[in-house]
Amino acid sequence: MEIEGIRVKISIGEYRFSDHAVKRMIKRTIDQTEIEEAVLSGEIIEEYPDDKYSPSCLIYGRSKADRHLHVQLSLPPTVVVITAYDPDETEWIDYRVRRTKE
Repeated sequence: MEIEGIRVKISIGEYRFSDHAVKRMIKRTIDQTEIEEAVLSGEIIEEYPDDKYSPSCLIYGRSKADRHLHVQLSLPPTVVVITAYDPDETEWIDYRVRRTKE
């Protein structure tokens, strides 16, 4: 899975937010600019080719204010931000790899 197509869509504003994403962003005080910065500077850390509605992926990136974010979004041609959150360091190694539960 390539991130470049996602970055193009984000950079030209050809994407939208799901209702779920908007609710979570408000609750977590994440704004649109932070989402864009995280995706444009980020990397795909997980892929979900069989996701419920369409293939999606999880991107780890940082905002210009150095906020660590995870952004799940659907893949082009229609890019939809599904959710966004601050990764919990107890659940992630270097914000990129899920810790195994024992």
